[in-house]
Formats: sequence, C-alpha cells, structure tokens
Amino acid sequence: MKRVEGAPTVSPELVEAVRVRLARTGVEPSAAHVAVALRAERAMLGDAEILAVARVLCADLIGAGPLEPLLAEAQVTDVLVNGPREVWVDDGHGLRLTSVVFPGEDALRRLAQRLASAAGRRLDDACPYVDARLAGGVRLHAVLPPVAPNGTCLSLRLPPRRTLTLHDLVEAGAIGAESVAVLTAMIESRVAFLVTGGTGTGKTTMLSALLSLADPGERLLLVEDSAELRPLHPHVVRLEARPANLEGAGGVGLRDLVRQALRMRPDRLVVGEVRGSEVVDLLNALNTGHEGGCGTLHANTATDVPPRLEALACAAGLSREAVHSQLAAALDVVIHLARDHADGRRRVAEICMMIRRPSGLVEAEPALTFAPDGRMSPGPGLPALAARAPGIPASPTPRRRPYLSPRPPRSYGPSEAPVTSSRDTSASEALGGPGPDVRDPARPREVSPDASGSGDPAPPFRRKTRLDVPGRPSPGEPTSRTASRTMSRPTS
Repeated sequence: MKRVEGAPTVSPELVEAVRVRLARTGVEPSAAHVAVALRAERAMLGDAEILAVARVLCADLIGAGPLEPLLAEAQVTDVLVNGPREVWVDDGHGLRLTSVVFPGEDALRRLAQRLASAAGRRLDDACPYVDARLAGGVRLHAVLPPVAPNGTCLSLRLPPRRTLTLHDLVEAGAIGAESVAVLTAMIESRVAFLVTGGTGTGKTTMLSALLSLADPGERLLLVEDSAELRPLHPHVVRLEARPANLEGAGGVGLRDLVRQALRMRPDRLVVGEVRGSEVVDLLNALNTGHEGGCGTLHANTATDVPPRLEALACAAGLSREAVHSQLAAALDVVIHLARDHADGRRRVAEICMMIRRPSGLVEAEPALTFAPDGRMSPGPGLPALAARAPGIPASPTPRRRPYLSPRPPRSYGPSEAPVTSSRDTSASEALGGPGPDVRDPARPREVSPDASGSGDPAPPFRRKTRLDVPGRPSPGEPTSRTASRTMSRPTS
C-alpha cells in the first residue's frame, strides 16, 4: 500500500482488526467509532494515528482503497490495475507506472467485488467479469482469476471534472484555432455527424463540447450505455441502458432506448456510443426528419467508418444495399480523432464527408486534414462540406510563406526599364517582384576602356544566354548569329 510522506504509520494487522470489528458492528468508519474500536483492541494511539486509521478504513470500506489518492488527482482519466503489484494511470500524457501496490491478491479481489456490489452487479467465480458504472460516473470493469491468470484486473475510467469548451480544447492542443469556426458552423447547420477514433482519444469530451454549442431552445435526448456526456446545455434529457439482473431479466438495451427517445420530441438525438444493432434505429431516425443527430463510434480511421457501420447494420438484419442507402441519406460528416504516441496528446485528425459513389457505396472523403501542429489542409470533400454547412468557406485561403510575400514595385526611368523575356516576366510577377535582371538605377554606370582603348562606357547589364558557354562565340563578336540574339540595350 502506498505510504503518504509525513503520515503516521499504523500496522496493517491493527487496521485489519479494526476493520473486522467495525464490519461486525455495522457502523461507519468515523473517527469516534475508530477510537472506540482501537480501545477495544487495547491500542493506545494519539489523535494523528486515530485519524490515519480512519482515513485508511474509509478508503477500504467505502472508497477505492489504495487507489483513492490516484482518483483524487485532477489530471488522471484512467486507473488500470494489472494484479496487486502493478498500478498504471493515464494523466493525459500517456500511461505511467505508479508506486501504489496492494498487500496481496485477496485485498485487490475484495476491492473489485465491493465496487461491483456497490454498482448492483455480481462478481465471483461464476461471473468472473463485470462492467458497471459507479456513483459519480466512474466506469468500472473488472476481471477475476483464472480468467486473468496474473491476478485481478481492474479498470476505472473517471468522468471529466468539468465540461470542456472548444476554446479549452484549443488551449490543450486538441484542435487548432481555425477549427473552431468550422465546428461551430457544423453545429449551427444541424449536420448529422459521428465522432470517431480509438479508445482514449477523447470522443466523449469532443462530443460534449460540440453539443454545448447547440441552440438553447433545442431539446437534446442523450441515449447512453453509461452516462458520460455532460454538455453545457439548459435542456438535456438522459436515457441510460440497464443490464439484466442475476436471473437474466429486466435488461434495457440501447435499441429500446432509441425507440423510446423518438417518442419524446427530440430536436437532437444523441447516441453516446454506437456499438450494436441500435445503429439501425439511429439511421432510421436521422432519415425521418431528426436533423442534427450525432454519436460516437470506435474506428481506426475515418475511411473505416462506412465498413464499420455496414458490419453493425448487416448483423442487425439489413442488406448491404439498404445500409448504404440509409447511410447516404442520414449521415453527413465524420470527425475523426487520433492520439499522438510521442506526447499522448489527443487531437482532431480529419473531417470527412460521406459521399455516395456511382457504385452505390458510401465512402468517407477527406474535407479537412489537420497536422499535429494544428495546420489545416483542404481536401476534395471541402466543397460538399461547404455546401452542407454554409458558414464554412469552400476554398480557404492558404497561408502565404514569408519568402513569397509580394514586394512593392519599383519605378524606373525611361532609359532604365528592365529587359526580360516573356518567360522571366511571368515568373517575376508570380513572385510579386520585378525579377532578377533589373539593374539598380541608383548604382553609377561603370566606365572601362574597351579593346581599342577608346574609353567608352561599358555595355549595360544583360542576361546570360545559352550562347554564353565555353567553345561558342562571344555575344560581343561581330557574327550574324550573336548579333541577332544580343539582349543588350544601345548606349546613350
């Protein structure tokens, strides 16, 4: 068990004895009850030791035991236990191993069973795994040996402490500043979209931030397997699935909840995570006038979304042609999230349009692609996205590189006009300047004696031609070929 620096140490045997005594009497582990139990154990401890034992017992009896300090950290999103000697956390920068350990496998198994019991679920040898939601929104998943041969595995997914806005995501590096206007226009245009990505890429956080942009007069119906979405919106109605009891009865699935939500006058129907046959009812709802529907979906890439939906819908009884027909009419946009392996940062990778090809199949066509540094690049699907969401420009102006910035034109006298060929002029205009063959008018003309020693001024500057190569006549020689190709100006 992790030892807190500066805290008084109490023997584990004494803590266990007090725990058993409190469990027998059925009282809560308050400081007064702990003091009475310690006196019954003939232990003479001071106030600091009594409070330390009370804290340990509270964590062990009604909390998460040794995991309680980790759950209290503000940046921790996941706590993963791989047996009694290995505890990992994810604090937004990737997984890291902690110094927290359990006294043994029995203590870890007892904690997992107690948490499952608090969620109203069963966890024992007959049912060695459980998936449930604890009080406060913490998501629990546990697996017992011998299914987990290295010891009890425990996974705790913490809900966000607060709902992040798009500006918070910009500061966190999840999206670029240019993406805020694009995502806002999508919500205002009531496009139907899915937020996709792998596990732990921030799909729920992104969807909550987008739903917070919905009009306050809209009624949001949230259908979830485990309540995780927390949009900042004044009119939110939640429906949560319920697992079956020990007898296998009483279960309420997402498909039943989607059907019920359609009868509750939703302005936006939101499915927290599309993972089964409920995709059929969601597509039907989006095809019957319920615009602005959305949800999340696990997918490796945005291009894998149509095959993923096809597999789920075909398993529910639809044909392939029917799935793609429904998909083309129901879904507009896919927002795909990714996680950088270098720093663990979650970010938007691309925004794709769902386009139906002449073959009848629907494909995800990239409209906007986002680099890790936040730069936005347009794709072939951007015109379709701009047509669906009018607030998005069809051809955003690309960033101009510093060395390609236009230069102000120079003014020249009548006798100092630059001489360029037609090909050089076009290249010079593309760069925004007069070109490399312009002589500075402020520079004095050099005077040097010619071959006859007459002292006439030197010929003005001219471009180098293909004749200026070794073995060919010089342009200054009196030959008919070079005389016709000389680019020098007559001297004044």
